[in-house]
Amino acid sequence: MIPVVKPFLPPMEEYQDILKGVWARQWLTNMGPLATELEEKLKDRLSVSNLLFVTNGTVALQMAIKALDLKGEVITTPFSFVATTSTIVWEGCKPVFVDIEPTTLTIDASKIEEAITENTVAILATHVYGNPCDVEAIDNIAKKHNLKVIYDGAHAFGVEYKGRSIFEYGDISTCSLHATKLYHSIEGGFIVTKDKDLNTKLQRIRNFGIAGFDTFSDLGLNGKNSEMHAAMGIVNLKYIDAIHTKRKLLYETYTEGLKGFAAVQPVWREGATMNYPYFPLVLESEELLLNVREALAKEDIHLRRYFYPSLASALPYLPKQLLENTEDIAKRAVCLPFYYDLEEEEINRIVSVIINV
Repeated sequence: MIPVVKPFLPPMEEYQDILKGVWARQWLTNMGPLATELEEKLKDRLSVSNLLFVTNGTVALQMAIKALDLKGEVITTPFSFVATTSTIVWEGCKPVFVDIEPTTLTIDASKIEEAITENTVAILATHVYGNPCDVEAIDNIAKKHNLKVIYDGAHAFGVEYKGRSIFEYGDISTCSLHATKLYHSIEGGFIVTKDKDLNTKLQRIRNFGIAGFDTFSDLGLNGKNSEMHAAMGIVNLKYIDAIHTKRKLLYETYTEGLKGFAAVQPVWREGATMNYPYFPLVLESEELLLNVREALAKEDIHLRRYFYPSLASALPYLPKQLLENTEDIAKRAVCLPFYYDLEEEEINRIVSVIINV
């Protein structure tokens, strides 16, 4: 069986070795020394000023909305994982969907202003498959209309835009460190902001709103993560360059093998580096996608319709809205198997099945 994703796992003895310290200290959570160490290592690796290690990427988004004290309409993308929208609703705000660019698959910045009303308070946009949004246009719109900006960078670990970490854009950026991501801590995520005061507020929100001994400053939640997860993050960080190199090779193998096939890859944002988190394709038609899926399934090979269906038309707790580009792309977009342990021979097999279709 060839799955869509597999988590990268470091040598077991390296993970066990770092866990010996956890057993010795008996400090399992509440921002122990490993969680603090991981934060520092990630700040250094990503060249960001402030970073908080949290429970997961969804909690990171919830914390971001709460820390910015958002109340009202939040302009967002319908082409993303459901958490991007559900966190807006969960925090008592109203998502307002704007269609996507049919090439990059990110939110269409040229359509944002027409969606702004007197109730609009923020923009929450996703770097789809790690591909950056038009951050300059979005930030200009936000400044013009006095809006906050949150970027969902769940897939964007290691991406830079014009020489800066993609997480340095916007008021707050978030990332997922889930086991399916190219870099992970089993379960986890992080939040980045350039604002020191906002970072302090996020720290307090992460810890139930506690500001000090017997003192509360904010409405908080339990957004902390464990030493076991931090340990995996620390060990995995040692392999990130090797992971990037291997995934680049696999990406190029797919690209070469699928030349001439009736599908296109999303257009990567000019000025941005690639981190190869997935291998997405937009097929010529939904019918072709379904035929490819059926043929691969017969060979016990799995793919994922990522993201399908459109969040604007599929969520039972929101009014149905049909956005032309999103509806079209969601029906034709797919992610093929893509992970560190995947071999070139397996990719050639996958490609052969697809080409035969």
